[in-house]
Amino acid sequence: MDRKHKRLTTPWAAGLAGMVFAILTATAIVLVRIALPSGVDRAEATVDAGQRSAVRTALELVPFAGIAFLWFMGALREHGGEREDKFVSTVFLGSGLVFVATLFGAAAAAWSVLDEGGQGSSFGRDVAYALLTTYAMRMAAVFVITTSTIGHRLGVLPRPLAVVGYLAGLTLLVVGANVPWSELVFPAWVLVLSLNILWSRRTAASQPAAPA
Repeated sequence: MDRKHKRLTTPWAAGLAGMVFAILTATAIVLVRIALPSGVDRAEATVDAGQRSAVRTALELVPFAGIAFLWFMGALREHGGEREDKFVSTVFLGSGLVFVATLFGAAAAAWSVLDEGGQGSSFGRDVAYALLTTYAMRMAAVFVITTSTIGHRLGVLPRPLAVVGYLAGLTLLVVGANVPWSELVFPAWVLVLSLNILWSRRTAASQPAAPA
């Protein structure tokens, strides 16, 4: 595959992977929030069979969401090309990898919620909520801000979308676990970014090719 063909297919790969991640992650967050509405404030709450089923479904989606996010990151870096800033790109890559690792850690801790005994459920719920709402979302905030910075500097993101990215990043960084459902800001931003990438690719493909 030549370099030109890679450049043409990279936006499609980034947009598709981003949409898959956004949908899977949002679904997992909604399922967990519905099944465990009390969060960390009421760790003594019991978990019935229906809630355990919802949590199990959410946890089974997490690995696929993580894989889609890694693909999304790789496609974004390829889309930026050699013009990327090494410093910002290092923060971009590091925050994305730590986000995925923390997301997987939260999922592993949440498996104890499925324990019939109840003792492990409280511990797993506390750890899972802390990892997801505090640590993972902070890394997501750094990822959003660095991605918006790279996209703005390279001119591949429209200015309004870059501003939305900065606002979303600051929201995730400051709000954290204080506002329920704020975790949905991240998959919503990824979805908007992915749709923009796909739309830009479609617009570019519809334009007539320049004469050689």
